[in-house]
Amino acid sequence: MTADQPPALLVAGPTASGKSALALAIAERVGGTVINADSMQVYRELRVLTARPTPEDEARVPHRLYGVRPAAEAASVAWWRGEALAAMAGARAEGRLPIMCGGTGLYFASLTEGLSDIPPVPEAARAEARRLLAEEGPAALHARLAAGDPGTAARLRPSDSQRIARAYEVWLGTGRGLSAWQAGGGTGPAPSHFAAILIDPPRDTLRAAIAARWAAMMAGGAVEEVRALVALGLDPALPAMRAHGVPELAAMLAGRMTEEDASRRAMLNTGQYTKRQATWFRHHLLADPSRAHTIHARITGRAQLSESFLGDVFAFVDRVR
Repeated sequence: MTADQPPALLVAGPTASGKSALALAIAERVGGTVINADSMQVYRELRVLTARPTPEDEARVPHRLYGVRPAAEAASVAWWRGEALAAMAGARAEGRLPIMCGGTGLYFASLTEGLSDIPPVPEAARAEARRLLAEEGPAALHARLAAGDPGTAARLRPSDSQRIARAYEVWLGTGRGLSAWQAGGGTGPAPSHFAAILIDPPRDTLRAAIAARWAAMMAGGAVEEVRALVALGLDPALPAMRAHGVPELAAMLAGRMTEEDASRRAMLNTGQYTKRQATWFRHHLLADPSRAHTIHARITGRAQLSESFLGDVFAFVDRVR
């Protein structure tokens, strides 16, 4: 990535932090195309529970890769990267700035860092890694990783739960460490000059936003959406079936959980996930200044998009595009 390559903007942050509203405001201001970088918003059947942009928002500026894949088909990072590169090229052909918007760190990394030639990891290995992480914690899983893949373990912090679990599932599922796969080549960074805006609201602000969004989802048809999804009879291990709110509302519909308990658990799980997202972005999106220009914003939702803040954001975008 060099300054003479075509620019692209990354708008990143945890769930419910206000990414979509900010990306839309920027796209309207500079003539951009908003490209989804959220691993759950790609699924057609999950508009309400993933808080996809509304049809009205989608009509204001071009939006790409939202609701493009059926829930029955798991979306991989490699698939998304290919689709994202095509969407970026399409935006540029129309004279528009590609604006990648989402909360999936691995999607952003696939563009800024590239992908290794790692074969698909069996679901059983992925589930085992997640089970061990939940039961033993990241430090214990890091110790397990060090025994099998010391090269990868040596460059991961024992508290970096997401990357530890990913490395462990690769080692367990392929018989070869992540460091070995990465040394074997793969795709390089996308041919773009990336600038990044990280939205990182305070925890109490984010908790309030999660609660407000959950209430809006419940009022907007979340239960009906999950009922229709369950009726498809899909494998519960599919990513769409594990989206935040889906397992809880499915349990409620099956009579195994009250609505109050389902809501409480869904908001709790979402809050825990946002902590992991925020940690990932702080240590990866902002950690290496050579990887992307960055601006670190602390906002939540449309109400926080003040004229003064947007003025600073627009000035930043004008400098790097």
